[in-house]
Amino acid sequence: MAHPSEPADIPIRDEVIRLGQFLKLAGLIDSGADAKTAIADGEVTVNGEVEVRRGRQLRPGDVVELSGHSARVAVRP
Repeated sequence: MAHPSEPADIPIRDEVIRLGQFLKLAGLIDSGADAKTAIADGEVTVNGEVEVRRGRQLRPGDVVELSGHSARVAVRP
């Protein structure tokens, strides 16, 4: 199991994924509506910086954090 400070690696199908989709895929949020609210409220960071664009494109290696939980975009093996 990953060390608590290490983000979980979440494999994606394609080269890029949108932030709102990734939050749901990683289990950091329950629904698209919740993702929209959390992002708009400035609760989500990407690579340590607050991100307010739900359509922000993420690439492998990007780290998303919400409420103390983090996940890293990974390529599917």
